[in-house]
Amino acid sequence: MDKTKSRSIAILGTGPSGLFMFKSLLENDAKSLTITLFDKKEQLGAGMPYSKEGANKEHITNVSANEIPTLVTSIHDWIKTLPEEVLENYAIDRNHFNEYKVLPRLLFGKYLEAQFDLLMMAAELVGIKVNIFTNTEIVDVIDYPEENRVKVIDNSGIERQFETVIICTGHSWPKKYEGKVPNYFDSPYPPSKLGIITDHPVAIKGSSLTAIDAIRTLARHNGTFFRDENNILKYNVSESSPNFKIIMHSRSGLLPAVRFHLEDSHLVNNSVLTEQEIEIHKSKNEGFLSLDYIFEEDFKKLLAEKDPAMYARIKDFTLEQFTTLMMEYRDNQDPFILFKKEYAEAERSIKREESIYWKELLAVLSFSLNYPAKYLSAEDMMRLQTSLMPLISIVIAFVPQASAIELIALHDAGILNIVAVGEDSEISINQEGGINYNYTDEAGISQSVLYETFIDCVGQPHLSYEDFPFKGLSDKKSVSPAELEFKSKKKGAEQIASGNKKAEKKENGKFYLKVPGITINDAFQIVNDSGQANQRIYMMAVPYIGGYNPDYSGLDFCEEASGRITKAIHLQVS
Repeated sequence: MDKTKSRSIAILGTGPSGLFMFKSLLENDAKSLTITLFDKKEQLGAGMPYSKEGANKEHITNVSANEIPTLVTSIHDWIKTLPEEVLENYAIDRNHFNEYKVLPRLLFGKYLEAQFDLLMMAAELVGIKVNIFTNTEIVDVIDYPEENRVKVIDNSGIERQFETVIICTGHSWPKKYEGKVPNYFDSPYPPSKLGIITDHPVAIKGSSLTAIDAIRTLARHNGTFFRDENNILKYNVSESSPNFKIIMHSRSGLLPAVRFHLEDSHLVNNSVLTEQEIEIHKSKNEGFLSLDYIFEEDFKKLLAEKDPAMYARIKDFTLEQFTTLMMEYRDNQDPFILFKKEYAEAERSIKREESIYWKELLAVLSFSLNYPAKYLSAEDMMRLQTSLMPLISIVIAFVPQASAIELIALHDAGILNIVAVGEDSEISINQEGGINYNYTDEAGISQSVLYETFIDCVGQPHLSYEDFPFKGLSDKKSVSPAELEFKSKKKGAEQIASGNKKAEKKENGKFYLKVPGITINDAFQIVNDSGQANQRIYMMAVPYIGGYNPDYSGLDFCEEASGRITKAIHLQVS
């Protein structure tokens, strides 16, 4: 960067996204910057997932230490510095800890907090100016393009101005009925609210890692885990809640897959398509990125190298044929019997340090699709959402082994079960408390089941443009709804005729599909309603970019996105 210029930068939110953003700026000659950090909490680095807002002591990460992008110090080295009482509190033996271990999420939050402290020290040592405002929530952001500045307003009404603002506000769990309807929870977070005795069946919507968080907490307050004489984990329900049960409800009736050994621990495969190759392909495909092209190049070709036998089996398959094959394999087995098989398979994978390649490459495919997904046609995005993403969401959930054996123990005790509720299931609210779950079961019989307690555990929702929290940006049209163009006008017209309310025809005669969130470009700059990218404001808050970044979770995303933003800022200042 040009040392004669200076730029004031605000990072809104200091969870993992803000942490990696701060680190990326510091690593790229930040002496020409004044960086101001805002967070509505006191703890820096942890964010929602790794603080008490998102975790209890029983909750663990679904990635091991070696799968976490590099920060300042490794987890292995950091563990050595901790007092013995802290390690004992989390049942960790420093002499037997290795980089393949998963961590309690609250402890991992402390690691991230420690990394933030080290980055702050590094900034101070080299004279980088950093301001920190904790317990400070930013409630609005207003852009002033004619003055090349951005105003941020906090919850005390204080206004501050910056040349660049990076929004890293993290997860958002909007409340619709929680607090109004007894025993209705819009999310399981913070998990402390689920410390309840429930002498009746509990309905859980979803079967994701979010659902597993809720299950682990509820189980501890309504019974006890123990190991029998054969060292097998078992569960006893408590005398105070003999009727306690947990029923998961998912569209497919399937459980997520169990965590296994990853050969490429960061999912960044050097063999996937480069940005230049994608641009060349788009130029030959009317400006669109083809989902079939990505599937061939970033999955099947890599599979041919890693697992020739599996490749030979599916080499002539289309995307839909492949996903149908894999889903039917799962559909044709009892979900808990399959879960036990996959747990044993994952155990062998970890013990032998051998990957399950098709699953790992499916994760690579999802990661590689994330950033160029905005160049898919509307038709391909619909295919992605209806065919590939349901499989990806199951296979790459990476349920930790400790969570898996608890689910098995609960099921074996007759406490936990899962039902398939299909696409057309509905939930009707009981104002006096709880819900009725209405669905058609696998036998084709309509069901309406009353539950006194209900927890929505579908995970972080992709929020709509209307949910965007900073009205100063939406009111001035500084942001715009995310949308994708139909490659075929005929297909677009057919979607409108079929009643798809997300499809629309514009004055230019083209057809578009509305997708969740706001429009961003490859540098994560917000884009206004005229299609102009904003060089002052960047969006990393995951709930509001799901339409263009369908697989945005994880620390790998934080590292990649922050690097792209830093590069764009560097080009502006240099």
